Amino acid sequence: MQRAGFVLVGGSSSRMGRDKALLPYGDATLVEHVAAQVAAAAGCVTLVGSLARGAQPGLPVIPDNLPGCGPLAGIQAALAASPADWNLVVACDMPALTVSFLKDLLSAAESAVADALVPAWPSGWLEPLCAVYRRELAGPLADILRRGERQVAQALASLRVARWSITQPDYFENLNTSHDWARHSCLRLGRGRGSAQRPVHAGNSRP
Repeated sequence: MQRAGFVLVGGSSSRMGRDKALLPYGDATLVEHVAAQVAAAAGCVTLVGSLARGAQPGLPVIPDNLPGCGPLAGIQAALAASPADWNLVVACDMPALTVSFLKDLLSAAESAVADALVPAWPSGWLEPLCAVYRRELAGPLADILRRGERQVAQALASLRVARWSITQPDYFENLNTSHDWARHSCLRLGRGRGSAQRPVHAGNSRP
């Protein structure tokens, strides 16, 4: 199996005040919307973490092996459970991502000479919660977690990572607070569903 997709849902959503994965999004929930984009791009999708009891939206879910240890533990759990060589891992709070962008990201990863492909801004800032990882990183990431590291960017610094240059911010908007949610909802209603501009990327990957 070449590709698989995962959506991280294990965050505490403390700043939102409720589980942001379960926020209403059109006729579905936020996590269902994001999962649909990931599934269409990667061919399948699995949630990583846990949702409120009884609220799972009919998608496969795997537990976070180290709950409370942040998204790095979620990425490691996804890779440890994956049957695929390349794994698209996305946070549940990035509703503007589209299938076409995620497909481009996966295709670039498959041609990269690296163990992960991570979108990067001109400043060098990485977007590791919308990235593609080789399954073989499950072991190294487990070792990094055992050493006490919790920051994704710090963990990636010791691995063979290629950067995928991006210059357009719309699709990397994430929703952390009720203010973020209200602003995004207003913008989405104003521009109409599915009319967001496609993000621009340089299309190159380099370790």
